[in-house]
Amino acid sequence: MSLKNKRIGFGLTGSHCTYDQVFPQLQELMDLGADVVPIVSYTVKNEDSKFGDADDHISKIESITNKKVISTIQDAEPLGPKAPLDCMVIAPMTGNSLSKLANALTDNPILMATKATMRNRQPVVLGISTNDALGLNGVNLMRLMSSKLIYFIPFGQDNPEKKPTSLVANMDLLVPSVEHALEKKQIQPLIIPYSS
Repeated sequence: MSLKNKRIGFGLTGSHCTYDQVFPQLQELMDLGADVVPIVSYTVKNEDSKFGDADDHISKIESITNKKVISTIQDAEPLGPKAPLDCMVIAPMTGNSLSKLANALTDNPILMATKATMRNRQPVVLGISTNDALGLNGVNLMRLMSSKLIYFIPFGQDNPEKKPTSLVANMDLLVPSVEHALEKKQIQPLIIPYSS
């Protein structure tokens, strides 16, 4: 499926260690002609980390997409009725955001855009990056896996010896995951050996 002119919401949450894997995928969507709408959580917008400063991350996202990031619930709300998306991507998606989405919470712009997209019966693609996907968050992961309109970037255990409950999506599969989701299909296999 061609992504040319497809309107793709791209939400980034606070898994800072994963940004280096996500930014090339953001660029690939742009290179394929997608109309990418960047959306960030409050953590991405405001929190510096050992993986870089928030302002630098925002600048990079805006440079790749040639758009200002959406960083408030109010600015994300029109993505439902007035400016709908063909697909919403959340990558990386933290366990915190995973839990909130599974329980229908809307307390940040990414979740607002996601729920608006689902209301419009369009697909949502999740690229998880969480240390507790096989722990307390497992029930939330399973709830979302069985939900209509939600698709996953294939994922695996990134460090089973030291972090046995952690799962991370293989972000190299982001674009084909979106292509499948636009056809209302889950890319397979879903659970894969992790590689970064």
